[in-house]
Amino acid sequence: MDATTTTGTPFSTVIRIASHEQHTEAETSTFMSDLLGGRLGVAAYARYTEQLWFLYRALEDGAESLADDPVAGPFIRPELMRTTELERDLAHLRGADWRAGLAPLPATAAYAERVAYCARSWPAGYVAHHYTRYLGDLSGGQIIRDKAEKTWGFARKGDGVRFYVFEQIPNPAAFKRGYRELLDAVNADDLEKQRIVDECKRAFDYNGAVFRELGAATESRRRGPLSA
Repeated sequence: MDATTTTGTPFSTVIRIASHEQHTEAETSTFMSDLLGGRLGVAAYARYTEQLWFLYRALEDGAESLADDPVAGPFIRPELMRTTELERDLAHLRGADWRAGLAPLPATAAYAERVAYCARSWPAGYVAHHYTRYLGDLSGGQIIRDKAEKTWGFARKGDGVRFYVFEQIPNPAAFKRGYRELLDAVNADDLEKQRIVDECKRAFDYNGAVFRELGAATESRRRGPLSA
C-alpha cells in the first residue's frame, strides 16, 4: 500500500499493512521459531538479549536530542525506555561482568548504525524504528516473555525478562491506542510518510538479518564441542 494514495486511511493502519510482509518474515524466522518453540537453550536467549542491548542503546542514546523535535519528539516517552532493564537481564543471564567481550553481530551493528543515523539526521526515519521496536515489545514481546518464563524458569516478570515488563505502563492496550494516534497525527507530508513506511520495512529487514545471524551462530555452537 502506498502512503501517498490512502487519503482517509489512518497512517497507523497504512504503516501496519504496508510492512506486514516484512514483519511476518522477521517474526517467523527459524531462530525465533526455535526459540519460541522451546528448541533452544537459555544461552541462545541470552545471545538474543545481548544483541537487543546494542539496538536499544542506539535508540535511547538518540532519544534525548529528539525530545523537542516536531516529528520525533511526541514519541519520546520515558516509560518505554528499555536499556536499564536489558542491563539487569544481562547481569542475571551472564553475571556481573556481562560486558566483557560483548560485541554486536555484523547485522546488529548495521541495524544500530542505521538507527543512530536516523536519530542524528532524519527524525522521521527514527520514528519508523521507534515504532517497529517499542510497539513490538508491547505486543509480540509479551509472547517471548511468557515462553521464557515457562521454558527457562524465570520468575514471572522478574530478572531475565525485565526487558519485556513495562512497569510504568499499567494499561498496554490503551498506551498502544495512544501511540497509534501519534502516528496518525505525525508531523509529515504524504511523501515523508511514504519514506517512513519504507524505513519501517527496512527496520524489519534489519531485524530479520539479526535473526539469521543468531540462527547461524546457534547452529555453529550446536555442531561444536560446547553447543548451547
